[in-house]
Amino acid sequence: MIVEDDADLRHLFRTALALAGYRVQEARDGLEALKLLDCDPPDLVVLDLGLPIVTGLEVREEIAAHAHTRDIPVVVVTGSLVAPETLDVACVLYKPVKIDSLLQTVKSCLEALAR
Repeated sequence: MIVEDDADLRHLFRTALALAGYRVQEARDGLEALKLLDCDPPDLVVLDLGLPIVTGLEVREEIAAHAHTRDIPVVVVTGSLVAPETLDVACVLYKPVKIDSLLQTVKSCLEALAR
């Protein structure tokens, strides 16, 4: 699942991941993401921190708080210089994100989950 409020960036991420063979859900904001997480939990979440309505940090907290979602790896994508160790996520990618980095990170996180 891609959670990103920038439509162009969300489309770019979706296209790259779909071409790499992934089934991709997308959400425009944190509230939409929480609704999708409740009804159809994904294998991984690519999460922007700067979201309207419900922030990325709040989405991360909700994912961690529920038994059916707490083991979903979260890849944070952010333009701010946040310390990765403060987020308790699988990985942090800093904007601008290179598509190769996104694809490699998603692949690595899903492979780690499978072990």
